[in-house]
Amino acid sequence: MPYFHQSHPKEPADQREKMLETPVDRLILSLAAPTIVSMLVTSIYNMADTYFVSQLNTSASGAVGVVFSLMAIIQAVGFTVGMGAGSIASRLLGQGRGEEADIYASSGVAAALVVGAAMAALGQAFRGEIMWLLGSTETIYPYAMDYAFYITLGAPVMILSFTLNNLLRWQGKANLSVLGLATGGILNILLDPVFIYGFNMGIGGAGAATLFSQCVSLTILAALFMLGKSELRVSVGKLSHAPGTYLAILKQGMPSFFRQGVLSAATMALNYNAKLYGDAAVAALSIVTKVFMLIQSIVIGFGQGFQPVLGYNYGAGRLDRVKEAVWFSVRICTVILTVGAVAGFVLAPQVITLFRRDDALVIAIGTRAFRWQCLTLPLGAVLVFANMFFQSLGKSWRAVVLAVCRQGLYIPLVYLMTGRFGLGGLERTQTVADLLAFVLAAGVMAHYFKLEFGKEKK
Repeated sequence: MPYFHQSHPKEPADQREKMLETPVDRLILSLAAPTIVSMLVTSIYNMADTYFVSQLNTSASGAVGVVFSLMAIIQAVGFTVGMGAGSIASRLLGQGRGEEADIYASSGVAAALVVGAAMAALGQAFRGEIMWLLGSTETIYPYAMDYAFYITLGAPVMILSFTLNNLLRWQGKANLSVLGLATGGILNILLDPVFIYGFNMGIGGAGAATLFSQCVSLTILAALFMLGKSELRVSVGKLSHAPGTYLAILKQGMPSFFRQGVLSAATMALNYNAKLYGDAAVAALSIVTKVFMLIQSIVIGFGQGFQPVLGYNYGAGRLDRVKEAVWFSVRICTVILTVGAVAGFVLAPQVITLFRRDDALVIAIGTRAFRWQCLTLPLGAVLVFANMFFQSLGKSWRAVVLAVCRQGLYIPLVYLMTGRFGLGGLERTQTVADLLAFVLAAGVMAHYFKLEFGKEKK
């Protein structure tokens, strides 16, 4: 395990004052801006793979959608460890218990290394079986195998990068956390055409570019810890030998695991139903998924900026600031998503054409699915923030339920609606799932606010 820090610095008074006294709107915007950039860049370079690969042919485009389920699982593990350790460490820092926070940070890094290595070994050993399980067709399978080779190989790098990124972010050091991921993301975009076309590696080149870029990201993030830019000390000496430490990290990070893990399962269900209508349907719905991930990354990035504010202030007993942070974030992001929904509905054909201009069927299927999802896009702020709110406060089981509900509802619905309405039902499934999930999330949030925050007025 790497030794990232030589001594434990006492948390600066100005950092504590910043998190507890800076006006909430200004604090959230300052923390959210770099995380939004990070999420956007990450989504863009994921989408860059789709864009450049889609220029090869429709089957290659579909392969990126198939392997996306595998990437979502790897990212789920990284977010689980990083969000779990970071969430606990943030509250401990808010309480002035820096030494205990170090233990969780160090243990989280160790867990990321061990689990990442295990996932890489399993991914390489069973890559063929996994590709069929994820919904490959006969024509998509060879492309998926080439792309997945590099994705599975990079599992330890990806998981550790997400862990270190979250440990920085939960301290309120979003400007630093964005350096690694954003730099790697930009590099990935630049290297994709070089590896795919310049080195004539085809779809495997996209995977190789992704792996190389992730290694650069990890190097930058690790260097920030080594150079003492983190308030958290990560070292072998702080590694916990108590199983309870790792169980606590797992419990706190579980909402992230379910959020990403269920997304992977939902993508598998989508691919299984889409392949009934050919490679064009798999490719079209993969493109729509990636574009909406880009739009939703703004909200997720914003939420990652407001989570440290929640955790820090909740740990310090500042419930007034917790409540203010939630309402401010929901209002701002609902407006952003509404604007995005209107623009997306109007420009849907042009967006899909950017990826597969030579396949009219991909454009037609993608346009319809894109417009349906635009109808419920403005509900995304509540869907995302409800889960993040409970996770930040340590209410892990509520967070798990809300993390699961959106894509958890999608999985049975995609089979029911495709069976009942065919391809049209498949195109509308996410819209129906989002509407039902919004009702549940809004209800749980309203109940908690009335029950807990209503006490302040009594």
